[in-house]
Amino acid sequence: MSRQTLVTRKLGQDPVSAMQGFPCKALLLAGVLMSTLAACAGGGEGGKTPHAGRNVGVLLPLTGNNARLGQEMLSAARMAMNTPTAPKLDVHDTTAPGGAAAAAQAAVKAGDGIILGPLTAGDATQAAAMTAQVNLPMLAFTSDVSVARPDVWILGIAPEQQVRRMVGAAVRENRQHFAAFLPNTALGHAMGDALKQSCSEHGLQSPQIMYHGATAAEITEQLKTLSAFESRAATAAAQAAAAAPAQSAPPEGVDPASPEAATMDAAPSATTTQPSTDVPLPPPPFDALLLADTGLQLGHVIEGLRAAQVSSTQTRIMGPGLWGAFAGKLASLQNAWYAAPDPASRQHFVQLFMAQYHHMPTPLADLSYDAAALVKALDQAPRTGGAKNGYSLQALTRNEGFSGVDGVFGFTANGRTRRDLAIFQILPEGGSQMVQAPSGRLQNGTN
Repeated sequence: MSRQTLVTRKLGQDPVSAMQGFPCKALLLAGVLMSTLAACAGGGEGGKTPHAGRNVGVLLPLTGNNARLGQEMLSAARMAMNTPTAPKLDVHDTTAPGGAAAAAQAAVKAGDGIILGPLTAGDATQAAAMTAQVNLPMLAFTSDVSVARPDVWILGIAPEQQVRRMVGAAVRENRQHFAAFLPNTALGHAMGDALKQSCSEHGLQSPQIMYHGATAAEITEQLKTLSAFESRAATAAAQAAAAAPAQSAPPEGVDPASPEAATMDAAPSATTTQPSTDVPLPPPPFDALLLADTGLQLGHVIEGLRAAQVSSTQTRIMGPGLWGAFAGKLASLQNAWYAAPDPASRQHFVQLFMAQYHHMPTPLADLSYDAAALVKALDQAPRTGGAKNGYSLQALTRNEGFSGVDGVFGFTANGRTRRDLAIFQILPEGGSQMVQAPSGRLQNGTN
């Protein structure tokens, strides 16, 4: 039986179509191994050869609940591929029967050279089970770093990138003692892990991290514990007692040895153990505090901070980039930071998108546009080492990174994304302003 017939049966295609996306025959005749990320199907463990298809697989939800978002992201990708010589997009619906796994399998069978998507971490995990068999590189649109690995890159702005940027800036303003008060969620744990890693990178002591409950009462009590409220209150009471004038003698006619005089002496000291909430307490045992809550629970956290007397004027409070969407409601967290891309960098993209599609693009459309533009740039770059396409590990992880809608970004060999983020500060009247522009260099993204 000929090799061409074997390929045809394996892929379920006619001989011509099968061989178009299956370059192993040419590779074997040439007797060379290409150093690309993707290997052709059927190579077998330890015998994989590079996948060299030029078409680009796109995996998005095009039906179902996220269809509108998926269609918008597809539109952005098509806008990036705006020349006749650009690679063709091979589009697959991750909500069709078989889900993301079937969509990825179809892209593999079509011989695509790289995959853009899927959207969610769950879909990316399913798709990766298919693409891993042929070393087909994937640029997923999730921000969940648990998906990242040497042939799967995450394009979303991950919590680790945000935390690293803020910790570095806080250290430069001489913050040395970090803590975190976080929800017991995937986001909370990702930010907590990132804080531990970032503190270690800067040679700081391990941060205090507390994952809190859901109710307002639990949050307040746990914040008091984290901030050492009782001991701070006792210190404030002792300081107030030491600063108080000496107790005056009992009024005339009252025997100093009488029970009445003893009661008069004792009453003031009793109040010093429970100072008024108007009496400022010493600072908490940390000078930088990382939060991650949004919505109603963030409101509970803000009330708990007030009760525990943890002030954003004394402590550098830091939060997720999600705060940018409702910064106008965060006046009570004035001076708090969050890290996010500089919005000015996406203005040109927004103008182009609105001119073509007549509505504002969502931030996720930025990712699909960037991914497609990156692939187009690599496809048109000069080939080296006999590579059939530009999607090699060396090309994808180049040091200078890529110019994107939300600023410069790059990839590391272990599937992480490097980004250059700005820092925004919450204003006293609500809203925010950029206080530190993007640093001009890519973060290492290796944690």
